[in-house]
Amino acid sequence: MKVLLLSAYAAQSHVFWQNQLLKLFPDWQWRELSLPPRHFAWRMRGNPLYWSVAERATLEEHYDLLVATSMVDLATLRGLVPNLATIPTILYFHENQFAYPERGRVGNLLEAQMVSLYSAIAADSLLFNSRYNHDSFMEGCQGMLAGFPDKVPKGIVESLRQKSAVVPVPLERTEEGVLAKSGVWPAADPDDLNRPIRITWIGRFEFDKGGDGLLLTLRELEKTGLNYSLAVIGQRFRNSPAAFATIEEEFGHLLVQFGYVEKVATYRQILSEADIILSTALHEFQGLAVLEAVGAGCIPVVPGRLVYPEIFSEEFLYTCDPRSPGLEARNAAQLLATIAGDIIKGTIHPPDVSEFEESRISARYRIVFEAVIAVAAR
Repeated sequence: MKVLLLSAYAAQSHVFWQNQLLKLFPDWQWRELSLPPRHFAWRMRGNPLYWSVAERATLEEHYDLLVATSMVDLATLRGLVPNLATIPTILYFHENQFAYPERGRVGNLLEAQMVSLYSAIAADSLLFNSRYNHDSFMEGCQGMLAGFPDKVPKGIVESLRQKSAVVPVPLERTEEGVLAKSGVWPAADPDDLNRPIRITWIGRFEFDKGGDGLLLTLRELEKTGLNYSLAVIGQRFRNSPAAFATIEEEFGHLLVQFGYVEKVATYRQILSEADIILSTALHEFQGLAVLEAVGAGCIPVVPGRLVYPEIFSEEFLYTCDPRSPGLEARNAAQLLATIAGDIIKGTIHPPDVSEFEESRISARYRIVFEAVIAVAAR
């Protein structure tokens, strides 16, 4: 089986997914083309122009299956390279452009939304990494189409639903297994009851990961008197929100890590030493970093929005109020303090995320991939 894999905006989570696919299908021959994750608007519109010229020989080879991320302008690319239109095609959605928080938007996302809609129509099958991702995309498409003045065909969204499925990005299995630790206060010697609770936050240092919310939450947490240390992990950018610099300055005495972690072994070590994984995200479709941390034994404290209610029970969700960031931060801090107490008492354990383990997910990928190929062969 020869497969062409296209990733037009190869962010870290996208690269992780690519590598996982290659592991899940070691018996298949993969050819990969990817573009760096910068200049978002240009990547969305420019990828077919670049690939159709610079990589034409690669695109015109014979393939049994084409797998593309939703950043790929699939409709245009199949028009510019006609032989791609004859290959069974799967479009994978790591995220969608309809659920981005309004306040963080740069420019008009309508063009990106239209690209993803046309790509979805052009694909034979659509895969989403969560039900939340699927539903918000379908609702976004429906709302966008309803806003156009005329000549909008009926049944577009329903046709997309009929060829869609939810298949998450699989968690990588470590030598210890996905659930690498468990028990009372898993990151520490149970006899050492005086050490700080370790809270870890993971995400890009960008608006949609909720840096402002993290800052407000930490300020509220200080009022509780909790004895804790803090790891804030993520890529920094030239235009990162000011909240992250404020966190580094204001909470430097608590920080054991701030910024990007280069080595995988170091990253896993930080997770193994953490007690709580905190999210303040405004934009999250699977929460892969949170899932990985929970798989390593951390207790999640996450907002009751986005994908998280789909994954975790209410005891791990803090109440959200987009109209009152201060109230939301107090809710998050209160849950952090409550769960920290439960950890110390040994009355709480990490939720089970083994359903996301690659051994559980691989069969679902194979069923979908092989079904798309079989239908095209009829």
